[in-house]
Amino acid sequence: MKAMIFAAGLGSRLKPLTDTMPKALVPVAGRPMLEHVILKLKASGFTEIVINIHHFGEQIIDFLKANNDFGLTLHISDERDLLLDTGGGIRKARRFFENSDEPFLVHNVDILSDMNLKELYDFHLRNGSVATLLASRRKTSRYLLFDAEQRLRGWINKDTGQVRPEGFLYDESLYREYAFSGIHVFSPAVFLLMEVPCWKGKFSIMDFYLATCGQTDYYGSLTEWRTYKPSEAWCCGKRYRTQPPWGCCRTPCVQPQCPECLRGCAGGPGGSAPGGY
Repeated sequence: MKAMIFAAGLGSRLKPLTDTMPKALVPVAGRPMLEHVILKLKASGFTEIVINIHHFGEQIIDFLKANNDFGLTLHISDERDLLLDTGGGIRKARRFFENSDEPFLVHNVDILSDMNLKELYDFHLRNGSVATLLASRRKTSRYLLFDAEQRLRGWINKDTGQVRPEGFLYDESLYREYAFSGIHVFSPAVFLLMEVPCWKGKFSIMDFYLATCGQTDYYGSLTEWRTYKPSEAWCCGKRYRTQPPWGCCRTPCVQPQCPECLRGCAGGPGGSAPGGY
């Protein structure tokens, strides 16, 4: 099975750590986030992985070489000249995926979860759609909207009332609100939809989803599973930013560069709270 990891991001929310390293190599519980995701994919049966790079990309290349590519077939999609955002990043990596009918999973490097990725992949195979988005019930201001058949129909910002796509009429009795998790599965047919000139260069995959969801079926794998972004830390069941000013209910503060603190945190990655990584 094939997968792609988005590792090209600037990691602005993790400054000052990302002033000297890529976000993908920021340690969580003693290991870089990229290592967590690679090992998660490997344990789920993925054997070929594309990793896009931009910010301090050479550090990621060196890290992979030092670990013998973790015994997998790894490819680099190099965006060091221009960061292409999520949609543009997938389109640039198309040569690794488009010459077969085999779906591929895409995973943000800064998402840690206990989701069964093989089950998500198999769900995509069964529904036969162009894309399947893992979405959860977590509280946010912006939600994806799915119909009773779990097809993506739109998006809403609950704070402003803005809806997308343009002209979409929101009826809360018809749609279920779920938050995107940063993990999805694509069939190579998605690249045909990206042939339109507006989907060249830099663009967001969410903009692409919302502009094209009326043309094809995108399904949601709707779950109660939790995902965690290490740009936030969890301590004693409460959420704290992992950027200045540090905040925590104990001393020393939870910080992403402090593996012992994160490992011992009841609600954090490696901790014992329900849904922890």
